[in-house]
Amino acid sequence: MNKAIGMIEFKTVASGITATDAMVKAAQVEIIEAQTVCPGKYIAIVAGELSGVKAAVELVQTQYPMHLIGDFVLGNPHEDIFPALYGSSQVGDMRALGILETYDVASVIVAADVAAKTAMVRLIEVRVAKGMCGKSYLLLTGEVAAVEAAIEAGKRSVGEKGMLLDASVIANPDAKLIRTIL
Repeated sequence: MNKAIGMIEFKTVASGITATDAMVKAAQVEIIEAQTVCPGKYIAIVAGELSGVKAAVELVQTQYPMHLIGDFVLGNPHEDIFPALYGSSQVGDMRALGILETYDVASVIVAADVAAKTAMVRLIEVRVAKGMCGKSYLLLTGEVAAVEAAIEAGKRSVGEKGMLLDASVIANPDAKLIRTIL
């Protein structure tokens, strides 16, 4: 795994593709994911050494600010981030379920990283704007107190940018609900 990941999120596809091209030309980074998401936004996630990822994201911030919705750089992202993004997380017994929903993609990934690093929890899913009109959410599990602490930390990180939509914690979620999530 690379030491850092960064992301850009644009209001328009044209600006997003152009900015992504500029990122990979300007810095030693690899494109992990680049795609259109609802409602016609464009996201790109790049990975590499921290200095390269920072340089790529900073280039976008300065040269393409007009349609930029959000961005981030994470050094040493939590190991659960990618399985949760790609729907391959392995979850055992679910004592509590934490849900955090945002207005954008960048904020939810940062919140997932913060939450997973705050307490002993497992990320279940990080859903990024697909079929959600641009909104995103994360699901995580663990002991009730750990899930509560993780969700609170995630809420603080999202709240700093004003992108928090909603959050909740369910103690002992019903098996019928768990089947629909997993």
